Amino acid sequence: MKVNNNPKVTLVGAGPGDPELITVKGAKALKEANVVLYDALINRELLKYAPTAKKIFVGKRKGMHSHSQDEINELIVKSAFEYGHVVRLKGGDPFVFGRGAEEIDYIESFGIETEVISGISSAMAVPASQGITLTKRGIAESFWVITGTTSNRKLSNDVFLAAQSTATIVILMGMSKLSEIVAIFKKFNKENVPTAIIQNGTTKNEKIGVGTIDSILEVVETQKLSSPAIIVIGEVVKHSAKLRAFYQEISSNKATFQLYE
Repeated sequence: MKVNNNPKVTLVGAGPGDPELITVKGAKALKEANVVLYDALINRELLKYAPTAKKIFVGKRKGMHSHSQDEINELIVKSAFEYGHVVRLKGGDPFVFGRGAEEIDYIESFGIETEVISGISSAMAVPASQGITLTKRGIAESFWVITGTTSNRKLSNDVFLAAQSTATIVILMGMSKLSEIVAIFKKFNKENVPTAIIQNGTTKNEKIGVGTIDSILEVVETQKLSSPAIIVIGEVVKHSAKLRAFYQEISSNKATFQLYE
């Protein structure tokens, strides 16, 4: 472990899953770390960038929390005072539904130096890995990124607003609320809107199920898709070069769903 007793915390975004999608600056921070506190969704290959650092797993997944957020905050501060440079490694970008701002606020309240190194957000990188562009001239002029589950475990009210727009909708952490999401879009007569669910995006275990709002629940059930997954809703889905043929079949009433691996 490197000798550096000056407390510092660097919040690093690990990217969407592919270990090559971490930034150069993020990898450099890992090499300089004395301690790395990492989440459940980060690719473990990234820990190779910190061969001598103390590594602490503080991952949280639905129903399986090794540490509460308060415990994580306290452990970060304790580690910084005890070991010096701490890297807090979080999946995607830590400022996109990653509670990164909460951690930074807590750490800085102790007078500890902080740095934030943004990561490539799964909200953009995962659809892109399947050729889905979130905006496209004449098709989608904007996109929404919405959390499927708020802090009170409810579906975000923003989904109601998004369903009324022509924007591309990207929903993170929404698989447990998929039936509610579908019902909302149907309420606004969006049954035929192309929809994709991408599980374990950008990794070797990636799977994608595609269909429409009307068929996506069947897709998920038949193909056993589950979290972690990203939901993409919008006309841009059918314009992906990888998925275009499938949607051409749908328009000819020859297909209801398909799975890509």
